Amino acid sequence: MPGIKKADILLKSTNVFTATNSKPIDGYVAITNNIIIAVDAGDGTKHTNESTTIYNLVDKVVCPGFSDVHCFFTGYVLGLVGVDLSSQKKISDVFSTVKKYNTTLTESDPILAHGISPSITPPSLEAMDDAFGSSATILFCENLETCWMNSAAINLYNFTPATCYPEAYWRLLKVVLSNKSYIVPQFKEYIKMLNRRGVTSIKEMGFDDFYGFTDFLEELEKDNALNMRVHFMSQPVGEPANLAYGLTMQKRFQGDFVRFSGYNQMTDGSISQLAGDLKSPYKCAPRCYCSTSIDYDTIEQDVLALDAKGFRYSLHAQGDAAIYKVLNILEKCKRNTNGKLVNRHSITDLEFSDPQDLERMGDLGVIAEIYPQIMSIADRKSKLAMIEEKIGIDRGRYYWNRRKMVDSGVLISCGTDLPLLIDDIPESIYCACGAFFPEGGEPFNPENTLTITELLTAWTHNGQYNLGREKELGTLTEGKLADIAVLDMNIFKMPIEDIRDVKVCLTLINGKVVHSTL
Repeated sequence: MPGIKKADILLKSTNVFTATNSKPIDGYVAITNNIIIAVDAGDGTKHTNESTTIYNLVDKVVCPGFSDVHCFFTGYVLGLVGVDLSSQKKISDVFSTVKKYNTTLTESDPILAHGISPSITPPSLEAMDDAFGSSATILFCENLETCWMNSAAINLYNFTPATCYPEAYWRLLKVVLSNKSYIVPQFKEYIKMLNRRGVTSIKEMGFDDFYGFTDFLEELEKDNALNMRVHFMSQPVGEPANLAYGLTMQKRFQGDFVRFSGYNQMTDGSISQLAGDLKSPYKCAPRCYCSTSIDYDTIEQDVLALDAKGFRYSLHAQGDAAIYKVLNILEKCKRNTNGKLVNRHSITDLEFSDPQDLERMGDLGVIAEIYPQIMSIADRKSKLAMIEEKIGIDRGRYYWNRRKMVDSGVLISCGTDLPLLIDDIPESIYCACGAFFPEGGEPFNPENTLTITELLTAWTHNGQYNLGREKELGTLTEGKLADIAVLDMNIFKMPIEDIRDVKVCLTLINGKVVHSTL
């Protein structure tokens, strides 16, 4: 038929979720090169010729590629660093394996390992010193929540097994990220892993100046070796927020695959550890509102200074007081005539919130970065016991209150805090739409849940809005770039209790198939 564009790839399904409509359509998506040339009802035959690859997907769900807007490759890769100790059962076996591995290293290399079972009782500092002497040695446990260290490592990197978390071991990250022969292959495998889960865009947190990792990103983009759109943020840890760095990165990265996305900062911590900042004191500690000291004044100075220069900030807040105080800061940022923020600032996590503050978020246009899979790492009995002990079940009704966010006009996007969670969109539906813990049973706070359509929109269009890419990505719309994911079952018709069986069977980035099980 003359005048009608022909497709290189045609995806046909009774469930094409465009992220522009409330329901999927029975139709097709036509792609030429890296562009969506048509999305419509029907079979799309008019866009085909003998060169078109046609995927007859029946009722599989075709949707825009997913965006994880809060993840840490650096944390993930430390779970793989050095020698694997996951098969070791005793301290003597661990030490023997690590000593053998050490013979492959140069004298200046730290001795690193991963995967120690939490069932093994950690050795004393003296035992670590006796075993490894002056060679800085860090052996990570499998959950990355702690590690074994000797005195040489503690003195060199300035953290301990009790403070084994990313913001504390940033000096070690400088060493790991500078090792190109190790880090680049690991990053490529990381991308493949996310591609298998339908993820096509990520927002990566990089401490300070990302310790040289941006050089590798630049090389990968120039070599057309990235099957992922990477938007990175600077999280001040070893030094204050660096405006000059942001200006340099913004100018340097303006391509389709790597861009600078602003700044990220922690405020409070977990409620389970009394580190969440609360408006009312903890039930179990009546004089405690937060067990840690938070320098909100410095955070405010950084946010306002960077906002004035056009940069966005994401602020991690878990307790209702932290959310309230972050909003007080953001209210002072530049706003348009409608009272909305000019720059796309966001709040990450939002574990326990005050409904009034969610209304403030909507009024200001603050983006929410939620973890929709967070219930998957707990069980109902222990989580409810923690909530009852720390704040009481009555206050606990405001846990994970995504429904109020949507009803207040808050744009929700999705993250994982990877490696805390690994992207699994069907599992996120089970948790955030079904309100189920892993074992199933009675839903928790079902009145706070999202619909499947709302959650898929959060993973797709809203994620790209968060990243500033919504004009070219995030919906299945003619003229947009062809980043697409396909789920292998009809999630709109199946029982939500079974939805974790669903897998991603096809992922395209820029019109190129990067994952397929078809």
